[in-house]
Amino acid sequence: MGKNRQHPTHVVVFFVCASLSLSGTGSGRAQESSTPVRQIRVGQTTDPSADASVRRQAQLATLDQFEIFWDFRFEDRQPQSGIRFVHQITDDSGKLYKPNHYDHGNGVVVADVDGDDLYDIYFVNQLGTNALYKNLGDGKFRDITATAGIALGDRVCATASFADVDNDGDADLYVSSVRFGNTLFENDGSGRFADITDRAGLAYSGHSSAAVFFDYDRDGLPDLFLANVGTYTTEERGRGGYYVGFNLLPNGLPDAFAGHLTPERTETSILYRNLGDGRFEDVSKATGLVDEGWSGDASPVDLNRDGFIDLYVLNMQGDDHYWENVDGKRFVERTKELFPRTPWGTMGVKFFDYNCDGGLDLMLTDMHSDMSQPIGREREKLKSDMQWPDEFLQGGADNIFGNAFFEQTADGKFREVSDAVGAENYWPWGISVDDLNADGWDDVFVAASMNFPFRYGVNTILLNNRGQGFLDSEYLLGVEPRRQERAFKSWFLMECDGVDKNNPRCAGRHGTFDILGALGSRSSVVFDLDDDGDLDIVTNDFNSEPMVLISDLSDRKPIHYLKVKLVGTVSNRDALGSTVTVTAGGRAMTKTVDGVSGYLSHSRLPLYFGLGEAATVESVMVHWTSGKQQTLTEGVTINSVLELTEPMD
Repeated sequence: MGKNRQHPTHVVVFFVCASLSLSGTGSGRAQESSTPVRQIRVGQTTDPSADASVRRQAQLATLDQFEIFWDFRFEDRQPQSGIRFVHQITDDSGKLYKPNHYDHGNGVVVADVDGDDLYDIYFVNQLGTNALYKNLGDGKFRDITATAGIALGDRVCATASFADVDNDGDADLYVSSVRFGNTLFENDGSGRFADITDRAGLAYSGHSSAAVFFDYDRDGLPDLFLANVGTYTTEERGRGGYYVGFNLLPNGLPDAFAGHLTPERTETSILYRNLGDGRFEDVSKATGLVDEGWSGDASPVDLNRDGFIDLYVLNMQGDDHYWENVDGKRFVERTKELFPRTPWGTMGVKFFDYNCDGGLDLMLTDMHSDMSQPIGREREKLKSDMQWPDEFLQGGADNIFGNAFFEQTADGKFREVSDAVGAENYWPWGISVDDLNADGWDDVFVAASMNFPFRYGVNTILLNNRGQGFLDSEYLLGVEPRRQERAFKSWFLMECDGVDKNNPRCAGRHGTFDILGALGSRSSVVFDLDDDGDLDIVTNDFNSEPMVLISDLSDRKPIHYLKVKLVGTVSNRDALGSTVTVTAGGRAMTKTVDGVSGYLSHSRLPLYFGLGEAATVESVMVHWTSGKQQTLTEGVTINSVLELTEPMD
């Protein structure tokens, strides 16, 4: 389903950047010369506080549509949490802004790294170190990066994945980077990690993104799909040693949206087979899984229910690709048959059963289509009015210009219903899916923003209205506006009479300016951070500290839930690919262990089942990756963690 990779004869691309607008003349930060520092706020043309009020009133006006519980709140407790991580960007996303893939940000992943049944958080960074925070309980964390040995401060990282690659029961860690080599860390069980990359054969160095673990050949060992984006950097080195990105291509096109037009810049993603002795081998060509899209992420899924895990691979600049697994030996692309139209600029992916009919549905977020023209708040729930010409899109007839939501029908096919179910939003990166109000229907958190030099972007919460669709709820639940209605921060200082005098943003200006850019989230993960039974949200924000959004659901009302942790024996230890169906209150809820926790983020977490008003569980059925089935009908205690070990016979 690939696009034609020929150079167009003539293409005009409408890539919109915000202009500088003076927001004040405050003194700002003092300089040695005592020259006043004036503030310039970039991108925002409306008052964020007034905008927030309008948005909240609009969501309050929809309450008559809600058949679900919504009267709970999230509070950003990052200051109280002990988490002091601050994401740092390359200058390509700041003072020397250019549209390339550094502005895509970084992941955040979660696992219990030391076996104390509390889930720890690993933040990925660009300039500066990554950070691992140990969960101390009660919503408190401590930085243990140094003792864990996984800082990686000498490289520009992209994303990370926790998985038990050696089946010894603990969470190992794989981290990707942009041209500094990827790294596999082995956990000794206590939260201390050793770099085993060279022995494992996983030191690929390129423009890597997500690392997706799944057992494609059902041999009980987790294999690895490494998503590679494409060549978007030069040989020039910038501040902090990063590889400076292309600005304009020879034909004058902005690089972030034109790399797909240059075949020689293709960087094929890689499928690695786990050999079981601490080593991996590249089996991409041997299995036929040669994906050349500009891919940031992927998701494993068994769509044809034959027991072999298939793979849906995103393409942020063209058509997505669905690869069907044939007997664990080879992959065949079947995109056209199942998904004849996919988003053009896909960033986020999640398979989940949104209507509890037993079939896995698919939500995809499309970021790049939203960049073809600037729009106002009134159009954020609409599909993009695509402005790029068809030759640039390399054929747009088979694309959706916005988010997609594919509902699986009874015959195993899919129909696209994104507008009907209310799944559209603006500037989306990734999605984290789970049951935020513990009612048995999975909800969606969408990390969304563009930051400097654009206006403020709104994170989205879509509450699942009992499988009938989604309702925008971020302003009802306190996720928006941000803490203290803070929407902007200092992005960088511009010295227009000094080192920055030739910067285009200094044209016509003299003095020192504090450039303020909009805050915004890139990635997220949903889990029960404080072990109180309800689900919380942690983000990795761009060029800022994260948000630690704590839910008060369990304080507002009694809740019923069940957490299910699977331990594979014949299957891989993490049980990746296994499916769990919990029946409670006469309704069956199905979830898959896929590790997909958010944009660029693959975590090691138990499955969470909200039970609504049901006070008992009727049954728990597990379909293990190995093909074994296991059913419990007695002895299941609600509001607890049910750990199930795969039977050997």
